[in-house]
Amino acid sequence: MDDHNKAVATIAGQVRKFHSRQQPFRIYHGSTNSTRQSQHEHDNTINTAHLNHVIRTDCEAQTVLVEPNVPMDHLVQSTLAAGLVPLVVMEFPGITVGGGFSGTSGESSSFRHGFFDATVNWIEIVLPNGEVRIASKISDPDLFWGAASAFGTLGVVTLLEVQCQQAKPFVELQYQSTSSMAHAMDIFRTAASDPQIDYLDGIVFARDQIVVCIGRLTDSLPANAKPQRFTGARDPWFYLHAQKRTKSFSRNPDYIPLTDYHFRYDRGGFWVARYAYSYFLVPFNRITRYILDYFMHTRVMYHALHESGHSKRYIIQDVAVPYAATTEFLDWLDQKQNFGAYPIWLCPLRHSEGLMARSDSKNSIPPSTDPEDDGYLMNFGLWAPSPFHRNTDQFIAQNRRLEGKVRELGGKKWLYAHAYYTEDEFWSIYDKRKYDQLRERYHASYLPDLYQKVRVRLAASEDGNGRKGWGSIRDLVWNLWPVSGLYGVYKAWRGGDYLLKTKQKSKT
Repeated sequence: MDDHNKAVATIAGQVRKFHSRQQPFRIYHGSTNSTRQSQHEHDNTINTAHLNHVIRTDCEAQTVLVEPNVPMDHLVQSTLAAGLVPLVVMEFPGITVGGGFSGTSGESSSFRHGFFDATVNWIEIVLPNGEVRIASKISDPDLFWGAASAFGTLGVVTLLEVQCQQAKPFVELQYQSTSSMAHAMDIFRTAASDPQIDYLDGIVFARDQIVVCIGRLTDSLPANAKPQRFTGARDPWFYLHAQKRTKSFSRNPDYIPLTDYHFRYDRGGFWVARYAYSYFLVPFNRITRYILDYFMHTRVMYHALHESGHSKRYIIQDVAVPYAATTEFLDWLDQKQNFGAYPIWLCPLRHSEGLMARSDSKNSIPPSTDPEDDGYLMNFGLWAPSPFHRNTDQFIAQNRRLEGKVRELGGKKWLYAHAYYTEDEFWSIYDKRKYDQLRERYHASYLPDLYQKVRVRLAASEDGNGRKGWGSIRDLVWNLWPVSGLYGVYKAWRGGDYLLKTKQKSKT
């Protein structure tokens, strides 16, 4: 802990300097699973990338003490060595503990345990005046739950205690297919009511083709059963395997090693990488997936996505609606002008208590007649190229239609992705009064607020005087196929830091 405490003291000192000047700063974590463009510069950034250690695992208390920039794969590796596994493990190995806490993250165990932030006991946080504070669900709960979904706008989280459970070697995974959203919801409800079920999610392959994946931890394999893996270059991509299983006559479950289960969507980034094959006119088959496997992992894919700028071509949104609205929402998504793409990920979630994670929309639909639905939302993972990506106005309109429909249904969206709300729309969803009170109480008023941090800057290519300059010529070249895609692949292959911009040398 000595090294940790020294690092935190250094960060606190840097924050105090920013506070004394009332100069806003941003937090650089060293990695991201956000699709928003980076606003980091050397002179406006607190660097916490070195806070990437697992400090201690407590087998008796079933907790792990961890710094915020430990990625999920390292966290799981560390806890498994002690016979434990976190209650909620995000599906991409590069998602960090701090990112999961501050960014409203959930996964297939969140129907049981809630969002990742609900599995954190307490945090250490450097407040925006440089004070180091411990906050928990009991001590300073307003700060704890405010920080849980405020994307770093209430301070710098430097340490977290995360709840775990006893690990078992395998996940027994069953696949149940159906042709309607209403029936799929019945399957979700039934599975969630079974205390032996540990994991639950689903994939919509078409409006009338839905598979629900139901998992439970198990100690051993049945006789003659072989482990089904998903993390090796020769292994199938999970979503393709799930689709194949629903078409087979066998109803036997898969037995998946625990780590393979948690990161089953890493290769291919669910299915987003398939669109890269289409973009580059590359055949999509087992051979090409094997040859290009290095580029098909999410850490590399996010690097390429940022460098190429292709996040502006895609609908990349996670949104959630109440259970009672799921059929209406899927019918709406099925229309091409709204989304019109498949697959779609389904993940049932317990509500979070986080201030910014909770939707306060007054336009919610009537509550479900099933009292068991209270406190639950269904997450829809929507990731596909937009048919309007060549027309900025239509692309923005498509995203805004999606945001508006989710508001209408009383749902919410995760803010790791592009947000196209107007400021009034944004604060009609989230409780600005409580948020501003928290910011004032904890000395954060001088920092950019959440809306300023997550909103899309539509004029990002303009200079300070609003002129396009030579950028318009550059954009013409950049938009020629396949210039931007090849650049993104090259930068991802080369590696290096793609978030923290190099400080420009002053001209003499």
